[in-house]
Parts: sequence; structure tokens; C-alpha cells
Amino acid sequence: MKPTEYISHDGLGLAELIRNGEISQAEALDCALGMAELLNPQINTIVELFPEPLAGTQRADAPFFGVPFLIKDLALHAEGVLNEMCSRLSLGIRAQHDTDLMQRFRRAGLRTIGRAAIPEFGYCITTESLVNGPSRNPWDLTRTPGGSSGATAASVAAGIVPFAHANDGGGSIRIPASCCGLVGLKPTRGRVPVGPDNAELLSGLAVEFAVTRTVRDAAALLDAVNGPGIGDPFEIPSPGEPYASSAQKDPGALKIACMSEAWSGVHVDAQVKNTIPQTAQLCADLGHHVVEASPELDWEQFLEATVILWIANLAVFIDYAVMLSGRPADEEHLEATTLACYREGKQVKAETLLRAQIIANQICRNIGRFFQEYDILLTPAMAQPPLPLGVINANDPSLDARAWSSRIFEFCPFTPLFNMTGQPAVSLPLQRSAADLPLGVQFVGRYGAETTLLQLARQLEQAAPWPLTAPLLAQRG
Repeated sequence: MKPTEYISHDGLGLAELIRNGEISQAEALDCALGMAELLNPQINTIVELFPEPLAGTQRADAPFFGVPFLIKDLALHAEGVLNEMCSRLSLGIRAQHDTDLMQRFRRAGLRTIGRAAIPEFGYCITTESLVNGPSRNPWDLTRTPGGSSGATAASVAAGIVPFAHANDGGGSIRIPASCCGLVGLKPTRGRVPVGPDNAELLSGLAVEFAVTRTVRDAAALLDAVNGPGIGDPFEIPSPGEPYASSAQKDPGALKIACMSEAWSGVHVDAQVKNTIPQTAQLCADLGHHVVEASPELDWEQFLEATVILWIANLAVFIDYAVMLSGRPADEEHLEATTLACYREGKQVKAETLLRAQIIANQICRNIGRFFQEYDILLTPAMAQPPLPLGVINANDPSLDARAWSSRIFEFCPFTPLFNMTGQPAVSLPLQRSAADLPLGVQFVGRYGAETTLLQLARQLEQAAPWPLTAPLLAQRG
């Protein structure tokens, strides 16, 4: 199989070729490893290629039988595999067991070939750590692929694997998908298990899943991994039928609210703003009712609660890394903003954390009322096109936790609200900038309504198809 043939297939397509005997698992693996060898020196996304892929099921009826795959070096664990989170503090730490999601990736038939970079401990919208250096966007190597799942997203967009693991605590699936021209589905909180190490990842702000090239891969992968883990504290209703089949159906005429101004009041680039009326018209042409409307939000109150939840959790994560590594949490082992968040997180009192949770609850109720009237909210995914590398400096010692959070949320003011509310949201690569860079648009659904989001996404994918890989690196022979 030639590289150009390999990158023309999504995950389901590759699995079908393997299942039918048209190619072998070894051939698919060789293509992925060859692409990694060719492209990783340019995009700097993979921190480790495994000597042997992590074993998946050998059942030929597994949905992604033999498909090459990458895991992000954060939250998800694979037994015996390094879990360093791109930090000097965590170098050498190995996971002691598979997380629930890793077990499900294996059962889906995926062959995991390596782990991908993150910004240190994941709290950034660009993937540029001191440990690994900058990961680069295959659409423009001078630009960010986003964060914190930017390295897996860039690897998918470059053609190394058809989709890859990602997680999202403030936009970290949707931001890289927007930057790299991918489908970035953030499932409903509780849809995909985060155990056994966590009951609610990042106090419920974060969810696990993937970035994909196609909507059908997102739907089929969600079928493969959704549902509670053993001992999970709660369960949400399961879909009435598999996402892969329901996504093929017409969603009917949806009532869609759209907005292009940020709740925070930050400047939104004109090119980004223009994606909303263009996308709204596309939705209207498909028979949906689109109006300008947005839920009310006290941004300062929301930001304050989000910062408290983030830094309190970071303090716990980092203390655990300190225990495992035997290294101190100091300037020698942590980047400046991580250290600032850690030190402030250590000072958060129980009553302060509980107040943040009360605020989060109030926000969830208010936003939930808005979605009683509307099926979908359409927003930009980012406030700016993909940023040049180096614009955001996580090692800036002048920034405290609040200033750092405000800095990164300048560029992603539309995504983090829906981590707090737990609603499903997806970034779709429907638009382009004047420089031909991807501009994702975000669609947010009601709590638990991934089916509606996937149906709309599939409809839009058919009406306005996007390229499966970045054209910049498309000539591979």
C-alpha cells in the first residue's frame, strides 16, 4: 500500500481493507510507521514510538481491527508505558495499569504505535513544552496545532494515523480539531469512562475521546468506548441505537442559535466571525431554522470558578507526580505557569472549592434553560486562526494562575463553558482563512444528545466535504 492510498482511508476504511484481506495488519502498521518516520521530524508530535504496537484484540469483527493509533500522554494510561506528561518532573514515570478507556481502545482492535506530546500537564491551548519543543501544524509548520491534544491532532492531519486519542478540559479536543482541520467531538460528561483512577476527571470539566477525520469514525469509535466503567459514580442514559447507524439519519429541522461575539468581550478575528453567517446559511440551506441568540453568562464569575477547579486539580496531579518521581515541584522541574498554578492550587481552601462548584452548578442550570428552546448553539471554535508558534509562553514567570488562564482563554473563549456544563460539542472544519488555514466552527448540543450532533455533522460533511489530510504534506509518493 502506497502512502497516498493509506491516507485516503479513514479508520473504518482501513479496517475494512484488513478484514477483507486486501491489505494485512502488518502493511497498515508499516504505512503508519513509515509516515511517522517521514513526518515526525517536521511536525515533532510523537514523543515515543513503541518497539511493538500495544496489543489489541485479534477478533476480526472488532470495528477498528488492525488500525494504527496514537495515545496522548495525559490522563489515559497504558500498562507499563511511560506517562510523563511532557514535564521534567514526571520523566520516567510508568503507568501501572490500563485505564478503562485504554482497555476499550484495545477491544476496538486498535494497534497503538506510540504516544504523543502535550503542553506540560495539559493546561495550554498550544503544544509547546520545554521537554519536547513545539509541535507543528501540518497546514503551516510555523503555526500551532492547538492544545492540549495538538500533537495527536497534527499526527492525524498529517496522515500518520486516521484518528487518535484526545481529551478535553477546556477545549482540548475542539481547539486542535479547529487548528488542524479535523472532526473534534467532545462527548457528554459521563459518556466515556475516565476510571479507574478518576470518578470525574478535573472535577467533571474534562472528558476523554479522540480527534478524527470523518464523522463516521467519530460515531463508530463512540459506539466502541461509551458506557460506564465498573464502580463509576453515575451513569447517563445510553443511546437508543448505535451512533454509527443513527448518525446516518436525517436530524429533521433543527432550531439553531448562532453567535460570534465572545462572552468575555475579547476581540474575535473578522475571518473567524465570518464563519458564523456562512455556516448559518449552510445550515439554513439544509432546512434548519437559524437565529441569532446566545445564552447569558457572567464571564468573570465563570472564569473565577474555572481557575479554582483547574488549579486545585493541578496541585493534586503534580503532588502525585512528585510522589512517583521523587523530584520536587520547583523551577528546575516545572514550567513557570505550571508552577504558579501548582503553588496557588495548594492554597485553595475546601470552602473555596465548594463555592466554585456551587457557581458551576448555577451556570449549568442557566445554560440548560437556554437549550430548552434551542437544539443547537453554533459558535466559532477559536477567536483567532491558528496562532504562530511562540505567541503563548507557558514559561513566563510574570503570570499568576488567573493571568495565565485569562491569557489562554483569550484565544478560546467559546469552548470552556461547555466543559463546565458537560454538554456535547463538536468542532467541524467547514471554513478556511484567507491563508487557507482551517477555521473550525463549534456546534453544541443538549446534554446527552450526541446523536443529534452527529446527524447534523454528517449532514454538513456531505454538503461541504473537507480534505482528509493537510495539503501541505500531501505529496508523499
